[in-house]
Amino acid sequence: MYERIYAVIRAIPPGRVLTYGQVGAVVGCPARQVGYALHQLFRLPAADVPWQRVVNRNGGISTSGVEQQTLLEAEGVVFNERGELSLARYGWNAAGLP
Repeated sequence: MYERIYAVIRAIPPGRVLTYGQVGAVVGCPARQVGYALHQLFRLPAADVPWQRVVNRNGGISTSGVEQQTLLEAEGVVFNERGELSLARYGWNAAGLP
C-alpha cells in the first residue's frame, strides 16, 4: 500500500499539491493511512518522494511546518497569512492515475 501511495505522490508535478484525502482516494485508503506512509519516509535514508506536495484539506501544513512551506515556496507556491495555500490554484487533478 505504501508504495502505491508513494507512486501517486511522485506523480505530483512541482508547484502542485494534493491533500491527504485526495491521495487516499486515488489509492483506495483513508487519509490517515497516507499520513502514516509519509511519516515512514523520515525513517528512510534516501527517500525520493516529494512529501512536501501533500497538504491538509484546508491547504495547510499538518506536519514539519517551516521546512515544508519553504520547499513549496521554492516551487512557486504562495501561502496566505494563515499559512495556507489555495487548493483552487495549486491543487493538481490526479484523475487517471492508477
